[in-house]
Amino acid sequence: MRILGIDPGLQITGFGVVDVDGPQLQYVASGTIKTTHLARGDLPARLKVLFDGVREVVQRYQPDVASVEIVFVNVNPQATLLLGQARGACITGLVSCDLAVAEYTALQMKKAVAGYGKAAKAEVQQMVMRLLRLPALPGKDAADALGLAITHAHAGPSTAILAAATALKPHASASYKAGRHY
Repeated sequence: MRILGIDPGLQITGFGVVDVDGPQLQYVASGTIKTTHLARGDLPARLKVLFDGVREVVQRYQPDVASVEIVFVNVNPQATLLLGQARGACITGLVSCDLAVAEYTALQMKKAVAGYGKAAKAEVQQMVMRLLRLPALPGKDAADALGLAITHAHAGPSTAILAAATALKPHASASYKAGRHY
């Protein structure tokens, strides 16, 4: 299975591609999609670069599934909104290529890769380098993206089994008058 990890950012979005064969992980590619060459105020153009960049990565590496970081709530609400829009452009690019998308928090990724949910970026870089047997440290954004791919390689199969075994069923107490359920 080939997994594409995406670490969304409005200025720099990291991507990482990993092949998984049982417990074996194999590095395929990693890099960044940058919008820093565009004016900060040109949000639509930046989102288009992210969307097109993600689609280009998908077309080039042909992943089977994607893994994206879930946006955390920042101290600055404006920064959180902008990051959410960048994440939306990335996810839209992925699903427009008919990819299934798994989502993980930064805490889940750091715990899966470094064993500690509050690991520093340098620790994530070191562990990604070791797990994928890379000759040098990947960049911070690419390391996070590779970490998301590794997280899905480890957690994805178990999550799929749990989801199939515990399908959500409507409850009588959750009914609306019009017959809809949640």
